[in-house]
Amino acid sequence: MPRDSNYWFPAKRYGWGWGPPVRWQGWVVIAGFAILLAAGAAALLRHSPAGFIGYAVLLTVLFTGICWWKGEPPRWRWGGD
Repeated sequence: MPRDSNYWFPAKRYGWGWGPPVRWQGWVVIAGFAILLAAGAAALLRHSPAGFIGYAVLLTVLFTGICWWKGEPPRWRWGGD
């Protein structure tokens, strides 16, 4: 990935998906995901495990959408790209 790129999440070198963020905005997204997941666990898990699973799935879908929007286009990589 070129240094002047505006991507928050670079593509993984091997496989499909994204690696750790290269911009501060990506780190904020990861921290927000972790904080919201922990807060949801504290609030929902004891009373409604199924509700927490739904909440976690929703957060994961949103997180993946942000990675798709602000990350390098995903494709299968074999390391030589």
